[in-house]
Amino acid sequence: MAITKEAPDRPGPGAGGGAHAPHGSPDAAGTDAAPRDSTGRHLNSPLLLTMLLVLAVAAQGPLRRVLAAPVTQSWMTVFVAVVVQALPFLVLGVLLSAVIAVYVPPSFFARALPKRPALAVPAAGMAGVVLPGCECASVPVAGALVRRGVTPAAALAFLLSAPAINPIVLTATAVAFPGNPEMVLARFVASLLVACAMGWLWQRLGRGEWMRPPERPSHEGLGKGAVFWGSVRHDVMHAGGFLVVGAMAAATLKAVVPASWLNAAAGNPLIAILALAVLAVLLSICSEADAFVAASLTQFSLTSRLAFLVVGPMIDLKLFAMQTATFGRAFALRFAPATFALAILVSALVGTVLL
Repeated sequence: MAITKEAPDRPGPGAGGGAHAPHGSPDAAGTDAAPRDSTGRHLNSPLLLTMLLVLAVAAQGPLRRVLAAPVTQSWMTVFVAVVVQALPFLVLGVLLSAVIAVYVPPSFFARALPKRPALAVPAAGMAGVVLPGCECASVPVAGALVRRGVTPAAALAFLLSAPAINPIVLTATAVAFPGNPEMVLARFVASLLVACAMGWLWQRLGRGEWMRPPERPSHEGLGKGAVFWGSVRHDVMHAGGFLVVGAMAAATLKAVVPASWLNAAAGNPLIAILALAVLAVLLSICSEADAFVAASLTQFSLTSRLAFLVVGPMIDLKLFAMQTATFGRAFALRFAPATFALAILVSALVGTVLL
């Protein structure tokens, strides 16, 4: 009777027979399941790769026809051109940003800025000229400034200006727009105006309860070398990924979207500015690389592309998430829309005057 009862229980997954088996026994249900799961996990990746290779070989005829199509070749040309042009500036910007974040103490900024908030705002905005860094680095640096006692208005001005007017970004803009050197000046002026205006606006209307005190970063106990390479790896992975997405979007706009659609959007100045401003928010491209994406959108006016370059480094999807994590949701929900609206307005005014 006991044998008849236990025999069906042993293979049953939920019958509890495995609980009566000796620990470590090959017949134990838990021991049997573990090797199967582990083997399955180890075989998943090679098996998937093999299947993909077999599928590629089997479908090489259709693939060749797709790759030989003019639309595909045009897409690949634009994609490769944007990535190859932007990658050196992105890598250089990431390295310099990590150097500043790790080896320049935040107390330096507190000592260098004027004590009066009204003067500290433009001084912090101009500090972005000499401190290269992408927007991924500007948010934690701004948080460190607030923790060290810098007035929030000045820290926010630096947060907006540093990724937009630093030497790496301006040089990349000059390379991307070789026939329009005025684009560099327009980007500098518009970005600095928005950064200072937002700083003064926060000083005037901002409330302390809207901004959560930034938390101390978890890597402060590590060595500088480890923090440096950790920062480089983080920024390369994030900025590089967004660069690829941006290049793919630009190539798709050029190669797939009908020219009549782009011309219709570009033909209306207001719609063109709004469309590229929204595109900058959605694409979330690193500021060291966004000029090359903007330069590829030749259907649009210089003023609308200026809006793309001014809005992107100041507010996009990843920046909104980082600002929420650093300063709180109440801050981001007020600061991001105001920055977006002001950046569009200033870009339109500066573009009308300088472009």
